Parts: sequence; C-alpha cells; structure tokens
Amino acid sequence: MATNNRTPERIIVGITGASGVIYGIRALELLAEAGVETHLVISKAAELTMTYETDFRAVDLRARASKWYAAGDIGAAISSGSFKTKGMLIVPCSVRSMSEIATGITSSLISRAADVVLKERRRLVLGVRETPLHGGHLRTLVQLSDMGAIIAPVVPAFYSKPQTIADIVDHTIGRMLDLFDIETGVVKRWKEPPQEPQES
Repeated sequence: MATNNRTPERIIVGITGASGVIYGIRALELLAEAGVETHLVISKAAELTMTYETDFRAVDLRARASKWYAAGDIGAAISSGSFKTKGMLIVPCSVRSMSEIATGITSSLISRAADVVLKERRRLVLGVRETPLHGGHLRTLVQLSDMGAIIAPVVPAFYSKPQTIADIVDHTIGRMLDLFDIETGVVKRWKEPPQEPQES
C-alpha cells in the first residue's frame, strides 16, 4: 500500500528573550492565516521580555499556536527527528540561544528542537536580534551557517515604504517565511506589480 511521505505543513516556532517579541507573535499569526500548523516554545526570558514590550501574555501566544510546549519539556514531540516538520523559526533569537545551538548544548527545548532540525537537514531560520556584534558573535554565526542554519537578522527593509511599525514587522516576518516557501501575502516585492483583486 502506498504511503504519503510528504512533510506536513508544520513549523516549530521558538521565541527567546531577545528584544522584538512582536516578531514571534506576528509569525504565529501569519502562519495560522496561511493554514500552517505551528508548534510553539517560549523561553522563560521571552515571557519576561513580553511583559516589558507588549500587552500580551504567554497564554495569549499559546492560544495562537496549534500546539505549545513548556520550555523545559525535553521529551516533547519536537525533540525527536521522527516528528516531521518543515523546520524551525526562532524569532527573536537571542545570543544565548544561538550559542547553545552552535555548540550542541541542548539545555532547553528550543535548543534541542533546533539541534534536531539541523541533524535532520531541515530548515532552521534564526532571526538574530543583537547589535553591535563582537568577534565571538560573528564567529558563532558563521559556525551556525556552516552547520546549515539560515541567519536572518531582524533588519527592516524600506523599499516597501512602510507607514507603520506593523508594516515593518509584517515585511520582515513575511521574508523569513519565504525561506520556508510559505506565501503570506504581506511582502511588497521589489519591482513586482501589486496583485489585482480577484473578482467574486
């Protein structure tokens, strides 16, 4: 009997304690709108950062995910390579998290899940949020790239002429999700004419 070996439309989303929690929140929303199953892990530091930067609580983020896991749940489904996904997006990605992933130290579910994604040769996108960067940071980023991760710093684009912070966040997250071949409809593409609305 034939079996369907197609990888599910399923993405792991990690949100760490770096500034820019809104990027992770918006990623969850856009993935839900695109019909993608999301598996969420929020670090303890991210929960704290969220209280400083937004009016959201961890429970609000969990409600936006298809499934969520405690940060210390090393036995979660996403900690195994047999659990098929399209990959993992970590945004914002802190220096601590990127360093753990680069060294193979899997002391949290976020770093463990990222390690699994790398070993299974799936897509790992790191929305690194730190500036300026010293030599150690840069060497770690090179190491991660050599291991197969995609380094996608949270850098706004202005050719789309954003009018609001929400426009900047949408474009940035839309471009990150492009890396998983997920169309969100929020990216204003360079020199691409706007799509005409469909007639009903």
